[in-house]
Amino acid sequence: MANVVVIGIAGEKDLWIADLDAGTVTKSPAPSTGALQVANDLRNTGTTVTKGVNLAVRATSAAAVSGGYMDG
Repeated sequence: MANVVVIGIAGEKDLWIADLDAGTVTKSPAPSTGALQVANDLRNTGTTVTKGVNLAVRATSAAAVSGGYMDG
């Protein structure tokens, strides 16, 4: 089974699909039906939606993450 994460960044409308096994991140088409569409509608109103993820942090760069830094 693939380890896939759907990512939405606050303030940005697009969703991204990160396939952790393949090491890829691709832009996702906007969902038009189903639970993902409901979750996306909620996030667009400011709600944070998580399922099966126990850490997600926005950072300024990959170098910042490598150095152990996270945005405050």
